[in-house]
Amino acid sequence: MCGIVAYVGGKDCASILVDGLRRLEYRGYDSAGLAVHTGRGVDIVRAVGKLNNLDIALQKTPLKGTTGIGHTRWATHGRPSEANAHPHVAGDIAVVHNGIIENHVALRRALEGKGVRFSSDTDTEIVAHLVDEAVRGGESTLAGAVRAALKQVTGAYAIAVVSSKKPTEIVVAKAESPLVLGFGDGEMLAASDIPALLSHTRDVIFLQDGDMALLSREGVNITKLDGSQVTREKKRIDWSPTQAEKGGYKHFMLKEIHEQPRAIEDTLRGRLDVQAGDVVDEELGITEALAKKINRVYFVACGTSAHSAMAGRYWIEQLARIPSTVEIGSEVRYREPVFTENDLVVAVSQSGETADTLAAVKAAKAQGATILAVANVIDSAIPRASAGALYTHAGPEIGVASTKCFTTQLAALLMLAIGLGRRRGTLSASEARRLVDALSKVPHQMREVLAKADEVRHIAKRHIRARDMLFLGRGTGFPVALEGALKLKEISYIHAEGYAAGEMKHGPIALIDSEMPVVVICPRDVHYEKTLSNLQEVKAREGQLIAIATEGDRDVARMLVPDEAPRSSSWRTSVTQLEPDVSLIEIPSAEPEVLPLLTVIPLQLLAYYMADLKGTDVDQPRNLAKTVTVE
Repeated sequence: MCGIVAYVGGKDCASILVDGLRRLEYRGYDSAGLAVHTGRGVDIVRAVGKLNNLDIALQKTPLKGTTGIGHTRWATHGRPSEANAHPHVAGDIAVVHNGIIENHVALRRALEGKGVRFSSDTDTEIVAHLVDEAVRGGESTLAGAVRAALKQVTGAYAIAVVSSKKPTEIVVAKAESPLVLGFGDGEMLAASDIPALLSHTRDVIFLQDGDMALLSREGVNITKLDGSQVTREKKRIDWSPTQAEKGGYKHFMLKEIHEQPRAIEDTLRGRLDVQAGDVVDEELGITEALAKKINRVYFVACGTSAHSAMAGRYWIEQLARIPSTVEIGSEVRYREPVFTENDLVVAVSQSGETADTLAAVKAAKAQGATILAVANVIDSAIPRASAGALYTHAGPEIGVASTKCFTTQLAALLMLAIGLGRRRGTLSASEARRLVDALSKVPHQMREVLAKADEVRHIAKRHIRARDMLFLGRGTGFPVALEGALKLKEISYIHAEGYAAGEMKHGPIALIDSEMPVVVICPRDVHYEKTLSNLQEVKAREGQLIAIATEGDRDVARMLVPDEAPRSSSWRTSVTQLEPDVSLIEIPSAEPEVLPLLTVIPLQLLAYYMADLKGTDVDQPRNLAKTVTVE
């Protein structure tokens, strides 16, 4: 999310910065701005909306100079507005920033206690004031001032800083947010992604976490935050501009599938208190008193968001012991649903603008229910209509078929369930610590699953001629089965159905034959033995089994091996050398509550590879829109 471009050299840089930002538009944004050293000082121009609005502003207030920074903002703290747009200024300092400052509340209070006045609602402005404070405290170099400021910061950041006192310097730094340097002829550039640099250079350095760099016309000096010198290898980029936008991936959807570990880290960042076994809930608007008076949680959502809400229902009932229900937004709006003042209505929407969900929210609000939005776009319609908002921080999602928005919704809803459980006294601190610890491990475990992408592609190739597929799961595996089937339908146009595995004998078992691929979600959880029997039933009817199982599960592996197959001394070798009608995808062992965040990834990859092998338009499948704002 967000885009950064920085330039120092011998050319007028405003147009260079805007051009670089334009090449990052695919990342999504709601405002934009530039800071350019004009020779007299650093001047700022900002605008809400698209870059065309910034162009108009620059025509009214031209910026002339050869050192500058630019930014496109995807709002995370504070609504989209000119005041909240980057760059942010304090004294002689201007800063642009991607990421989230976790300790921004404490830092803001400390600065306000010293008399600092803030002009925005953002966490980024805090960084500008910290750098300015270091300068006023006697730090003579811009790099030293930035270093002093960042030593007080926890969280994720990629920043670029300019000073009116340093007309030919830019300082950049990164921690957990991407930042790449570009080497031109008598000029240096920096950006949050490669496409912004390709018009000027193909020679780049990728900064690593904890790196800080001083850019000038002469080149770059890279250090760690402690000031020690480091050397980073220069690389030559041969991607086309289109490839660069996709980070080298073939499609945006595949890129976004692989972005999920980072997206989950951003969703969790600053919200988990591991020691206390709790979640930080300042933004929810749900006090302990309100949590205790809730009689029902009523989820409203559509499509993929409805599937995440279904998992949320399981968690709310299990952890907070509140009766919960999930309703499709389009059904709610045309009924006469009954809401009470003791209902918590959780409206789940990627865009925050889904028309049917918004209509349901208005109906519930009119009857006195408390509304909580779970959305990815700050200050969108549904959060504005809600008492509180839990933003997922997934970043812009370009592919129409949602992937990272789904998993970040799951993470957000599990945090909500933990928070409600703690405030209602139904969840002990030790149990909450177990869950918080499990959530914190999810990004690493996701990366382990993503490392198996080639295995999933091989399985997809086996089943590319399928006309129908069945997905089965129990508990929170059921909404994952629904989501897997939806992904396959959306992008490959293969007919697919998701079913609760316990319903198998009540109809769908009639479909199973030797031509039918059946995906069974069978991790080791409370439903394991029952789901294992479903696997056996599919096998008995010669269905083409695809099992999602916990790593090292020999029972599932043995069941997948055909009875007539020779038994190897290595059960894993037996599975990998199976007949073409049997497939196994393993996930790491994890706590039951976080399993949906892991089991869904192979299904996303399976849908992607089947669509890609079929040659469909993966990112823009026929007849679908990213945001459904009409009936």
